[in-house]
Amino acid sequence: MGAQWKAKHKDLAANAKGRLFGKLAKEIMMAARNGADPASNSRLRLVVEQARKVSMPKDTLDRAIKKGAGLTGEAVHFEHVIYEGFAPHRVPVMVECLTDNVNRTAPEMRVLFRKGQLGTSGSVSWDFDHVGMIEAEPANATADPEVAAIEAGAQDFEPAGESNATVFLTDPTDLDLVSRALPAQGFTVLSAKLGYKPKNPVDPASLSAADLEEVEVFLAAIDANDDVQNVYVGLAG
Repeated sequence: MGAQWKAKHKDLAANAKGRLFGKLAKEIMMAARNGADPASNSRLRLVVEQARKVSMPKDTLDRAIKKGAGLTGEAVHFEHVIYEGFAPHRVPVMVECLTDNVNRTAPEMRVLFRKGQLGTSGSVSWDFDHVGMIEAEPANATADPEVAAIEAGAQDFEPAGESNATVFLTDPTDLDLVSRALPAQGFTVLSAKLGYKPKNPVDPASLSAADLEEVEVFLAAIDANDDVQNVYVGLAG
């Protein structure tokens, strides 16, 4: 589960495609505040590349860019909010939201955390590192993640779940630089974003199968909320 939680079941992931497009549209609008041209706006370029890789419709992508850049006359007011706390069985969780109404999102988070524990600011974040996360897959058989990490300037790397992809970890300020360097090392970048990596993740072996299922159900409910962008979990593996 590691740094960022993702739904394990393929059917859940497929059903969530519309929500994924919605989340990416928000990210695009936020990034486009600093300019509508991806060539001169690295944050926008990274999100646009990610949107294209998941086949976001071009009309949806273009509309989000124009709206965020203020080219449509529509006001965009999203606030970045992080909620910290614990899933069941004291598994630390950080929930990253983009919301146009904190007065709606806050009570929704309190309800979702009833089966866990909602903490105050700083109650959990001290146990996470703020890092750049680049998910990339080998473009050829000779691509070596360790060599690529060294040559591209990443701080570390780890397997990306059950796929053959690798997550390259960077200093937050090096995210764009490393993502641009990885293709030359034989890797295709799938996504690049800033996120949170747990320092002392809970060992899943310390939890029963029923306990792990309870954590999964809790995380799935949070991820289904429309204001939630990313869920970072302190659970190893």
